[in-house]
Amino acid sequence: METHWLDRTVFENRVEDLLWFGGIILAGLLLKRFVSNHLSGLIYRFIKRYAAGVDVRELKDLLRKPVGLFILLLSIYIACKQIHYPESWQLPSEENFGLRFIIWKFFQISLIISLTWILTRLIDFFGIVLLHRARLTTSKADDQLVPFFKESIKFFAVILSFFISLGIVFHVNVASLIAGLGIGGIAIALAAKDTLENLLGSFTIFLDKPFTLGDLVKAGNVHGKVEKIGFRSTQIRTLEKTLVTVPNKKMIDAELENVSMRNMIRALFPITLRFETPIAKIERFKAEIMQYLRQHPDVAGDPAPAVRMDKITETGIELQFFFFINTTDMDIFASKREEILFKILRIAQESDLRFDTRMQELVIQK
Repeated sequence: METHWLDRTVFENRVEDLLWFGGIILAGLLLKRFVSNHLSGLIYRFIKRYAAGVDVRELKDLLRKPVGLFILLLSIYIACKQIHYPESWQLPSEENFGLRFIIWKFFQISLIISLTWILTRLIDFFGIVLLHRARLTTSKADDQLVPFFKESIKFFAVILSFFISLGIVFHVNVASLIAGLGIGGIAIALAAKDTLENLLGSFTIFLDKPFTLGDLVKAGNVHGKVEKIGFRSTQIRTLEKTLVTVPNKKMIDAELENVSMRNMIRALFPITLRFETPIAKIERFKAEIMQYLRQHPDVAGDPAPAVRMDKITETGIELQFFFFINTTDMDIFASKREEILFKILRIAQESDLRFDTRMQELVIQK
């Protein structure tokens, strides 16, 4: 009697079993996006009242890849149950080192990685929800605490996953390992010296609060706005709109200037007059400018504005203008500074003063 084609064998497996193997994997590939979206919707439904203002699509985007990987691995596991290794290969069992042992351990590690990935993405989403709620408050402290604790929880989730892998996959007695290593041993084993230093730096930042999110700071050679204070580092958006990541240890070790904490902005610039300018005209010019600055509603009285003959150079007689404008907004400062500069030029023209043709370019020190 002729054997049905489904009962024929390939590599000692029935064709029907091999078709089931391929079909299950294909189904996993086709269904992983569907399952990911529905799982995201189910999770979102449970936390919807706490996640008001956060779109469910953000959760779907976060979970799509890790859930897809988990579904694919699960499909492969179920599919592999339909077939077996050819006995003629004489492969050692999964308990003994060999091809089957390596494949099984690799599968277990991949499964734990996918579950850890899902967990960290869920933590990311809860961080988005909490950050959205934090931004509704007037305090900036919770805005920077949320990213810090989110990164901290993710870090410990990865460490926990590592120890679970040791216990489940390699049958290591984790409790004995931790007890034998001790806290110091764990730090050395994980090469965590820099991480611990940056962690201590982040605690210093949160306790001393030298800056908060949104502050304009100067740390070493970096000058920009603080966008994120994390578990290990601080991200600063520079004035050139690049994003610089600075380890927290460097943020507390470097000389840190919080520009946002100022209550006014300084203007300092030189003007060089020609040598032949009469002294009486220079004195009258200084007096008119000083009178104007003292009466200007936006120029601070303390410290008082000043116009000084700074030095006599090869290019002429240099006057130094110094005053503070009562604002912390750079746009307002630029507008008021321009207004004052125009007034200085008008007074100079009315006094028939001439600037040296090689006069230095105006310099504003902010």
